[in-house]
Amino acid sequence: MMELKRVLFFFNPIWWKGCWFMIANSVHHLKRSTILYFVRHAESPYEEGRERTRGLSRQGLADALAVKDRLLGEGIDLYISSPYERAVRTIRDAADTAGKEIIIEEDLREREIGQIGALSFQDAKRRVYGDAAFAFPGGESSLEARQRAVRVIRKLLEQHAGQRIVIGTHGDIMTLMLGEFDSRFDYAFWESTSMPDIYKTEWEGETLRQVTRTWRE
Repeated sequence: MMELKRVLFFFNPIWWKGCWFMIANSVHHLKRSTILYFVRHAESPYEEGRERTRGLSRQGLADALAVKDRLLGEGIDLYISSPYERAVRTIRDAADTAGKEIIIEEDLREREIGQIGALSFQDAKRRVYGDAAFAFPGGESSLEARQRAVRVIRKLLEQHAGQRIVIGTHGDIMTLMLGEFDSRFDYAFWESTSMPDIYKTEWEGETLRQVTRTWRE
């Protein structure tokens, strides 16, 4: 009778269900979060007609070295960047020191604001943040810019789950990308960011769990 009870217990579906729950729960906790480091570019003097190619100021180059120091202990697996030189240059010291190449993603480029007429730059930004579908002539709406950049983020989260990835980026497009996953990232957030700036974001799948600003001016 004792042996029969043992056999029945071994094949008890309720017992097995409990075991599978514990195994699945353990595997879930063992999975590493994906960490994305959004690095806004350092100071870059504006030059008419050189949106894609203008580099960093002397202060910007010094800050790029500080960005390197912030990132080197983080165990970065991958460096991704906007194609704009100021974004690439801000993370280049960190990537070179780590022996990593920088992968360029065209869709991470900064939002083109377009022809804003007599409006100030700040007022133009308020307008496009206030109405996501609005675009100035020759520019992109918040919706258009967000959609193309977020495709890159979703691809990274899917193809590089559990890894640590640096993204060389810009204030506007960074805000739009984060805003896709958390509505608190809006015009006020964009206005509060510095050059450079670093935001460490932790993800489970495509769910944004935590954002920590790690740059200290």
